[in-house]
Amino acid sequence: MTDLIASLARAVAAAPDDPTLRLHLARQLVDAGRGAEAVEHAAAVLAADPASAEARAVMAEALAPPAPTAPPANPTTPAAPAGFDWSQAEHDLGSDVEPMFADASAHDSQVPAYDVEGARITLADVGGMNDVKKRLHAAFLAPLRNDRLRQMYRKSLRGGLLMYGPPGVGKTFIARALAGELDAQFLAVGMADIFEMYIGTSERNVQELFATARASAPCVLFLDEVDALGRKRSQSTSDGYRSVVNQLLYELDSVGNENEGVFVLAATNAPWDVDPALRRPGRLDRTLLVLPPDREAREAIWQTHLRERPIAGVDVRRLAKLTDGYTGADIAHLCESAAEIALMDSVESGEPRMIGQADLEAALRELRPSIGPWFESARNVAMFANDDGSYDELLAYLRKHKRL
Repeated sequence: MTDLIASLARAVAAAPDDPTLRLHLARQLVDAGRGAEAVEHAAAVLAADPASAEARAVMAEALAPPAPTAPPANPTTPAAPAGFDWSQAEHDLGSDVEPMFADASAHDSQVPAYDVEGARITLADVGGMNDVKKRLHAAFLAPLRNDRLRQMYRKSLRGGLLMYGPPGVGKTFIARALAGELDAQFLAVGMADIFEMYIGTSERNVQELFATARASAPCVLFLDEVDALGRKRSQSTSDGYRSVVNQLLYELDSVGNENEGVFVLAATNAPWDVDPALRRPGRLDRTLLVLPPDREAREAIWQTHLRERPIAGVDVRRLAKLTDGYTGADIAHLCESAAEIALMDSVESGEPRMIGQADLEAALRELRPSIGPWFESARNVAMFANDDGSYDELLAYLRKHKRL
């Protein structure tokens, strides 16, 4: 049965639009007791053909509770072996087994410490956000694609880009799309990938990270939560923490001066906490404000998260209008909540149904935008700590949307 399911799964992956094949796989999954997986395939068929009676039948079978299993008629307890000969067992075993110790040479293996992935999306997959795309084009794409003009205008490729904005607005997605636009590898790390408790280990991790990026060039190196990795040294009482920041500064300077094909992007929710040395020329010297998605982007996000779900009568334009100020993560959560409502109704009634506009708007009434606390902090910084004009763009947004 397992081999048959695996073969059918490969066939569905090769022909995802074949409903007969999907339903055959779904029935096999139901028979194997894997109803949750069967629901996904039945839902995919219903999304393409809401009137499919066969798909609804498979969905109902997958959602049905498993039949109770009867206990064995005459349970018996196996008897313990009598008269076990321990002396003979020791003789058969022979000499003692030597204890095993960790081999220090295992740390010198050639397996990369960080995973580098190929980017499968481009900026064309990012809905809306035209201002963000223009800035990325000016900072990276135009100079790379027009080498003669770059040399004519003496446009340097040194330095990196610091993206900032509220959480959940898609900064990682944008970085991955830029890697696809550059036809480059993508390497993303966060705070948990760097920091370790032993002295010197975190610094070595930073060194290995940049070595991996250089070996994978062309590569977009994405530093997430860079405010945690590169927090102001004046705010830290730990010598170890300061040495990590110093190592990061050294590697950034190396990328700017010696290496080709490594493009450094960083993201933070709190740029005001990033060490000023990281933002000097040749390092993360350009900033890009990434704000909650505009209406065009929200439509694209809704379509993305509803694409694989069984829906009927959903007005994506209305949903995009109703979710002004919501992040992409908020919209993904709304889709999950609406799917949960429809699923629970289907379980209770025993008849699967589609996700409708009413489910999505019911979820919307329960979830408020998550960016309120971030804007409270950002407003104070933009109004009272913007002496050098770093947050003029943020201040203009706050004024336009009456958040001051």
